[in-house]
Amino acid sequence: MKHLITIFFITFYISASALHAENIIMSRQKCLEIALQDNPTVKIADLEVKKVDYAKKETLANVFPTIDFTGAYQRSIELQTIRMDMGGQSQSIKMGSDNTWNLGFAASLPIIAPTLWKAIDISDTQILASLEDARASRLDLINQVNKAYYALMLAVASKNVILANYDVAKFNADIYQKQFENGTASEYDVLRSSVQVKNIEPELLQADIALKQCQLQLKVLMGISADIDIIPDIALNDLSEEMWAYPANGDTSLQDNTTLRSLDIQRTLLSKNVTLKKFAWIPSLGASYNLSWTALSNGSPFKNQNFNPYSYVGVALSVPIFSGGSKLYGLRQAQVQLKEIELQKDYLINSLNMQVDLAIDNMNREAAQISTSKEGMAQAKKAYEIMQKSFEIGAASYLELRDAELANTSAQLVYLQAIYNYLVSSSELDLLLGKEIL
Repeated sequence: MKHLITIFFITFYISASALHAENIIMSRQKCLEIALQDNPTVKIADLEVKKVDYAKKETLANVFPTIDFTGAYQRSIELQTIRMDMGGQSQSIKMGSDNTWNLGFAASLPIIAPTLWKAIDISDTQILASLEDARASRLDLINQVNKAYYALMLAVASKNVILANYDVAKFNADIYQKQFENGTASEYDVLRSSVQVKNIEPELLQADIALKQCQLQLKVLMGISADIDIIPDIALNDLSEEMWAYPANGDTSLQDNTTLRSLDIQRTLLSKNVTLKKFAWIPSLGASYNLSWTALSNGSPFKNQNFNPYSYVGVALSVPIFSGGSKLYGLRQAQVQLKEIELQKDYLINSLNMQVDLAIDNMNREAAQISTSKEGMAQAKKAYEIMQKSFEIGAASYLELRDAELANTSAQLVYLQAIYNYLVSSSELDLLLGKEIL
């Protein structure tokens, strides 16, 4: 009963959605273009690139002079008192003034700053890392949209197979009904064929649900409105002619693999970080300039103020001598991280090569499966057509016809599944090799 209630509500949802949905025929390439333009994941990755670019500009700004304005006012509550012995007598003297004003400008400029220069160089590499992350997001989205589109094609093709089987079952049920009315068939045959029609109806409903789910998944990836239903512009069967075993001389280079490229960029970052740690021992030199005005007065802070200018220019040299070994340990830590990532790269290359070999084996096996299942489908169809003619003239029983129907339906579904598996494996291989193919 729970299953029946669930199926009822799902059917109601699908029917209600279908009344308001707009069917649009769309190619896989068009779906990819929309997804790459509107998907939030890709937009976030692009914004991350902008953020890192701004971070680089922030670091680069430290090369330019820094100019600050300062202003300070101080009101004395009690002036400082000093006592002095004058002629054997102690005398108190008040020193200072009621109001103290300080206004001025301060400027500084790094002249020799090795760590700052290296930090700017590291920022350039960080931008490359963000660009590669954005590229990885696009490649992953392309793979997801491809698989969702292929799943939608499989759902449409499977529904058509089940619908054809349903029409055949109804046709056979009508034949039995006519034969029963003519007295050449029993009521049991009529009931059995009618039950078979009813048994296919849940399968048809499940096919509708699967189709709706595939459309929903594709629309989520594309970031489009839920009131639009996407219809593939090509049938799954029409793609079978393009599927052959992966060529022996096919390009299997890993130079565009996004994981490997990200690891190489990370290795470059760590190598530059080692250099940055070494630069911590190099002296730094900076220049500074200060221009200020000072006013001292008693009484009102806004009257009789006489500002006197004061300015200077100077250079400051900082020579690192001893820091408790923190610089040395920081350098050794960076060197260990660099060795770790070099070991990770060797392991990753071996792992990726095995994944590529496995993906190619899967494609070759699935291509052979397509060829085999295509022959089996043709044989099952021919056997069914023979059995259907035999059934119509009374030379075959309904059980034999039903077996032929099931074999024909199963052969078609196996053939469609083989095509789908090949397409998915092809998309996975493109992702593995870093091919941005629309």
